[in-house]
Amino acid sequence: MIFKSEGRSKILDSDELTGIIEGILFGAGEAIGLNDLCRCLDKSPLEIRFVMEILKQDYQDKARGMRLVQIKDTYQLSTKPEHYDYIREVLKHKQSTGLSRAAQETLAIVAYRQPVTRLVIDELRGVSSSSAIQRLLDRGLISDAGRLEAPGRPILYKTTPEFLRSVGFTNLEEMPEFEVFSQGKQEQFDLNGIETNNKQE
Repeated sequence: MIFKSEGRSKILDSDELTGIIEGILFGAGEAIGLNDLCRCLDKSPLEIRFVMEILKQDYQDKARGMRLVQIKDTYQLSTKPEHYDYIREVLKHKQSTGLSRAAQETLAIVAYRQPVTRLVIDELRGVSSSSAIQRLLDRGLISDAGRLEAPGRPILYKTTPEFLRSVGFTNLEEMPEFEVFSQGKQEQFDLNGIETNNKQE
């Protein structure tokens, strides 16, 4: 098997390819299309589907906390439904903690560029934003705004009424002027008030 990377070709066995695809699905945090995987990895649909069957069988083990979800020709990693109660319990205790720098940066981008895809957020921040986006979704500060009419139909994100309530605005027009980026460097957007407002209520 051949995997193209940085203009070079590397021979991969099935275990390596399985690990790469698993990493892609985990890092993406959303459904990835079969065609996108084929193009990225320079593999045929048959090869990708073979790896997906390996992953699917692996995740069926009761000891695994993840599952592989397939909807038509898209694949996504998800937690198993039987573990939701435990996940909610952990997240409930994390609600009182503040937003990380990554989450603040991500929220600022969504607020000023919405609706926006994860790929755009990643490009603006220069790093993966999957975990930050999930954190903001868990907090109810951003939500799914549909899908972009583009290859792969990536998810669009927007802020929620909870975000406006938390920062003390009644609508998006009240938000201050903000130059998102200047030569690749993001200006500060102070969101510490979110925690203060939430605690006061």
